[in-house]
Amino acid sequence: MTTPRSLPEYARAIVAAENPADKVAHAREAGRLWRGHALSKGTRGVACAMPDRPGRPDLPVLLPPRDMPKRSTRGERGRIALVHSLAHIELNAIDLTWDLIGRFAHETMPVSFLNDWVQVGIEEALHFELLERRLRDIGARYGDLPAHDGLWQAAQDTGHCLRARIAIVPLVLEARGLDVTPSLIDKTLEAGDEETAAILSTVYHDEKRHVAFGARWFRYLCQRDKLAPEPEFHRLVRAHFRGGLKPPFNDKARSEAGLSPGFYKPLVGI
Repeated sequence: MTTPRSLPEYARAIVAAENPADKVAHAREAGRLWRGHALSKGTRGVACAMPDRPGRPDLPVLLPPRDMPKRSTRGERGRIALVHSLAHIELNAIDLTWDLIGRFAHETMPVSFLNDWVQVGIEEALHFELLERRLRDIGARYGDLPAHDGLWQAAQDTGHCLRARIAIVPLVLEARGLDVTPSLIDKTLEAGDEETAAILSTVYHDEKRHVAFGARWFRYLCQRDKLAPEPEFHRLVRAHFRGGLKPPFNDKARSEAGLSPGFYKPLVGI
């Protein structure tokens, strides 16, 4: 990789990298350089050309969600399937975050906007690294099982609009993690798997902050553009998210992240 000189160029290299280890390493390096003021923001008003699809290794085999085999939930096979699926989600989260940074870095936003999402990009890389290492510890590797190919659809559907991207990725997809992760932690602890539970606790803690960043910047954009946040969120989710929002919701965690029920409860079953 030719060493990028701007944050958007680094973001493009991260998304394009085929080897997950390279994505993790590049994300960590980009974060270090950005925090050290060694990368420019790119050219204001000139968008960075981001890949249409992220780079991926030969494995896992990627399938449409409807074609995914039913995942085992019992014993060692169930644990491997769970950790593998979570690692795949976090790999996609790396790409979605750095695509946001690269695709929208040219917009007129406070530098704290980029600071926040660089932090998210570093943390998503750490999450994948922890889960991939855990897979190795339990006798498997990322790529051993098929994985679904639907998560990148959020990037394709919202690449034209920063408000839409923030509405769908942190405020729908990551907020869903706040709903389901506590029960996964409980189940792994019940199975005696304290190592996986500790990783999930780290992911949950970080996800709450990611949703909080999303809520803050979504409100900022709505205020800038003279839009009421909740109705605009409803409009964007109806336009760009398929299937509706599904309870139960972790109202407490969502509220702590700045996402009040008026945002998401009117969207149940749309």
